Amino acid sequence: MAEIVSMPKLGFDMSEGTLVNWVKKEGDQVEKGELLAEIETDKATVEVESLYSGTVRKLLVSQGTVVPVNQPIAVVGGKDEKIDFDALTSSQPESAAVPEPAKSE
Repeated sequence: MAEIVSMPKLGFDMSEGTLVNWVKKEGDQVEKGELLAEIETDKATVEVESLYSGTVRKLLVSQGTVVPVNQPIAVVGGKDEKIDFDALTSSQPESAAVPEPAKSE
């Protein structure tokens, strides 16, 4: 089952973070607890581990993007799983509108 990875709250007063670097890219396997991304807060750059195991199916934000806490940043799911990304991301609370998708490099 596809899971949405959201911008984590890395500090008590954190309201947003900057996605500095994707360690994994679309199509990469990721295990729960494995490094997924680096997030910069107003105090530090933090390595963020995946909460899910599977394949990184879609990166929803580009590196350098400032993202509010709890907004979707990626989708992890089965390698060949059929995923309706629009339906999956639209099921998020309205306050968690999806940022502009990442551009492939």
